This record gives sequence, C-alpha cells and structure tokens, in this order.
Amino acid sequence: MKIPLSSSSSSPHYFLASTFNSVLILSVVFLVDICKTCESAKLSVPAVLAFGDSIMDTGNNNKILATSARCNFPPYGKDFKGGIPTGRFCNGKVPSDFIAEELGVKEFLPAYLDPNLQPDELATGVCFASGGAGYDPLTSQTAGAITLSGQLQMFKEYIVKLKNHVGENRTNFILSNALFFVVLGTNDISNTYFLSHLRQLQYDVPAYSDFLVNSASTFFKEIYELGARKIGVLSGPPVGCVPYHRTLSGGIERKCIQRYNDGMMLFNGKLFKEIRSLNQKLPNSRIVYMDVYNPLLDIFVNYQKYGYEVGDRGCCGTGTLEVALTCNRLDATCPEVLEYVFWDGFHPTESVYKKLVPIILQKHIHQFQ
Repeated sequence: MKIPLSSSSSSPHYFLASTFNSVLILSVVFLVDICKTCESAKLSVPAVLAFGDSIMDTGNNNKILATSARCNFPPYGKDFKGGIPTGRFCNGKVPSDFIAEELGVKEFLPAYLDPNLQPDELATGVCFASGGAGYDPLTSQTAGAITLSGQLQMFKEYIVKLKNHVGENRTNFILSNALFFVVLGTNDISNTYFLSHLRQLQYDVPAYSDFLVNSASTFFKEIYELGARKIGVLSGPPVGCVPYHRTLSGGIERKCIQRYNDGMMLFNGKLFKEIRSLNQKLPNSRIVYMDVYNPLLDIFVNYQKYGYEVGDRGCCGTGTLEVALTCNRLDATCPEVLEYVFWDGFHPTESVYKKLVPIILQKHIHQFQ
C-alpha cells in the first residue's frame, strides 16, 4: 500500500510530521492484516488435508522411482528446517505448509506416504498431493505421478486409519470441520495440452477445459461423499510466466506465453461456475474457489514492487529450464534466493508462497463459515 504525501509545504517539520503519520498509517494497516489472519486462525479447523500437484506435495513422490517429478535431493530444501530436502518442490516450505501454519493447525503438513509419519499426525491432517499430477489422468500417468484416483484411494485409507486411532465420532467431526485444499490444472494446461500436444488431437482448448472441469467436479463430489464439507479449490496459476516456458517460447525478451495464460483463464472461469453450481446441489457444502491467478500474476509481472530483483529466471542453475531431476546437487544456486521470484524453472520460492497464502486466506476464509 502506498500512502501519498502531500506536497503543500516544504517545511522540514511538515515533512517529518507527514512521514510519521505515513509510518503510523502503514503500521496500523499492517496490524489490521495480522488481525485478519488471527481471525482466520480462530475458525475451528481441526485438520488440513491437501490434494494436488507439486505446488502442495510435501514428499509423496520420494519413493516413486519411475517418476521424473522428484526433488528429495539438494539443492531442494536448502532453506527448509535443517536444510533437509524433503520432497518439497521449493527451497523451503510450500503452500500446504503455510496454510496449515496460518490456520494455527501445525507448522508443516506431512506427506501421507512419509514412512516416518506418526499416528498422532493423522488427526491434524496430511498431504496427498503428488508432483506432476493433474485433473487429467493422462497428465499424472505421463509424469509417473499419483493420479487423482490414487490420491482419493489414499484418502480412503487415511479415513480407516483415523477411525482406528481416534474413533468414528471424532473422525466424522474432523472430516466435517477440516479444510480440504485442492490444487491442480497447471500440468494439464501446460504440459499435457500445450507442451506435449498429447490432447490437442482430441480437444481444442475450450473442450479440454470442459474435460478438466468435469474431472474436478467428479473429484469434489467424491470427497464430499466421504465426509468433506469445506473444500478450498485454488485456481490455476499464470503458468505461461514460469521461466521454463519463457525460455522455450518467450523469445529474446522472455515474455509470458499468452496462449498458456489464456487457456488457464478459460479453465478457471469454468471451474468457478462449476463450484458455484455444486454448492447449490450438495447440502451443507462450502466449496470455495480461491483465486491465485491474479495475485501471482501481479507478483510475476510487477516483481520489483514486492522487493524482488529477478522475475523471469529461477535460482537453481541457469534459472532457465532446470526443474526436479535437472535441478540437482551439480547445479549452483543464486547467492541470494530472496531476490528471486522463482526457485526453479516451474516453482516459486518460499518467499513468494509466504506472501501469497495470507492474501488468499484473508480474502476467502469467511466463506468456509
């Protein structure tokens, strides 16, 4: 927020008073923002459960040797607690972690497939997301990721384990009051449709977006039938602005790829309408469309406004194409990661996620009540 200073007086005393008032106003605004986040934490949220792709994955792909979407090795995790590569596609924490933390549930959201997962962790939530996954089954299969149906199966197993640990009544309470988050669509639009052309022989962009929305809707109804009532669905991001695609198709100026972003916006618009329809059909449901496209686009395009110096390259390696297996211990990283919007060729830095999550929670948290 910028507070304009009046120029009606050149008096140094007036300038100091104006500056003091501006700082005071900024401080009040900052405190109000903190209070809004505190209010979100007061919402009774016993658990956070996350489904999706690499944006949310906290390590479920670590043991899947057939997938190229793995990152349980340096330099990933260099800024995570202890500097440990956990399978998060980032230098540190990812949105699923920040969401759980902002809501006052816990600091980190563990991967469901983590071999060290403790039974007590089940009651406060886990992550089922898998890097490389999509609403389109072909997307997950091509990447060797856990399909959406596979993530659903893990959720069913989780419910059985939770009942064994806390009993049926407590399990029903947790599921009906937990916040579920779903983040998918990036790999579908970016990789399966535009990059590999795998679906272009079957669908044009509008038809493919319909296909994705239908798959998403089916999934929301399936987890609703299993007890989910409060479901946050994050929109697809402006994927045409990630370094990988800028390198391949952005020309010398490394511009955002508009056709990728247009495809994502078309999908997002249809997803929003479908969610509105589902809320009318499913009793006691609170399915919330959470826009991340626009806040991320603002960060990607106007990165200097947010304190970043590099917005079109990642911190890992050359910053142009490296991601997952190609961003590894052989690659040097940038001297100062806080200056970068992107960690690798596809994924933002922890710093970006730390800015993004409070924004979307403050905007949408009341819709779950």
